[in-house]
Amino acid sequence: MNTRPTAQDRSGPPAAGGAVPAADAGGRAEALLRRLEWTVIRRLDGLLQGDYRTLMRGSGLDLADLREYQAHDDVRHIDWNVTARHGVPHVRVFTEDREMAAWFLLDLSPSVDFGSGDQSKREVATQFTAVVSRLLTRHGNRVGGVLYDREVEALVPAGSGRRHVLHLLHRLVRRPAPDGGIAPASATRLKDLLDAAAGVVRRRSTLFVVSDFISEPGWELALARLARRHEVVAVRLFDPIELELPDLGLLTLRDAETGEQLLVDTHDKAFRRRFARIAAQREAQLREGLAAAGVDTLELATDDDLVDALVRFVDLRRRRTRLSGGSLPAHLQAAAPPPPS
Repeated sequence: MNTRPTAQDRSGPPAAGGAVPAADAGGRAEALLRRLEWTVIRRLDGLLQGDYRTLMRGSGLDLADLREYQAHDDVRHIDWNVTARHGVPHVRVFTEDREMAAWFLLDLSPSVDFGSGDQSKREVATQFTAVVSRLLTRHGNRVGGVLYDREVEALVPAGSGRRHVLHLLHRLVRRPAPDGGIAPASATRLKDLLDAAAGVVRRRSTLFVVSDFISEPGWELALARLARRHEVVAVRLFDPIELELPDLGLLTLRDAETGEQLLVDTHDKAFRRRFARIAAQREAQLREGLAAAGVDTLELATDDDLVDALVRFVDLRRRRTRLSGGSLPAHLQAAAPPPPS
């Protein structure tokens, strides 16, 4: 059972029907974006020194040619059909398209409403989407979104500019409030979100899969299929209490996906050890699934600093490019900061 303390489920004041009125949502979206532009994006501009497009490494490409595999090539670009016909590994060679697109595949199922501290996983997801969308659209790139909550329920077509980012955020902050413990009709099926994205995003793009990956099995193969066509980044949301339960005395745990509740005594050291062991097993399985799909992973905790997390992620991708013998396009090399001496 994927449990978490009920007392920490977070929500804003529900309006009629459980949703935030459109006018209020528009004001909240504008206020959120303005705050993030001052507190997060300005810091990132200084730290990344213009190398924002490392977030979209490998995207905006059109197939130009096929050639035999070389030692420095990315194995994700191997064309297996051509390889099978010729008996020699071949890779797809792409040319860069100046217009790039990024899509945010947003898992907004009940489990992302949890947060043991000042913010929930949903709030972290919203801030991440706002910051990365604005970083990319400021330079003419397009962003779109697919929203999921137990079913795919909204599509925001790719567009550019600050107004379009506000439109995407408006759809996020206007979400209905959590149901207060009422069991949902069905558990999360992340596979449905990934399959829907495969049908919507036809042109090669960067896909940010923003989820806590608390889902029914089966999403791994769908994620791998997306990664064969697109540049995919798994943005994994989590709360520290989901990995290690502190000594909080008697506590009611609720499965956010099914609504099932359980009263536990967290004074019990044996129970906390079992909880940590099960959490560690799930962590190992999740990491194996993401690695097998061949995607990069950005982990965002509810107590993490978004700027620090994004800088670490960009630095990792930059160093991986250098170590693999690859190189950034010329216009990116000019923008990227020099490697440390």
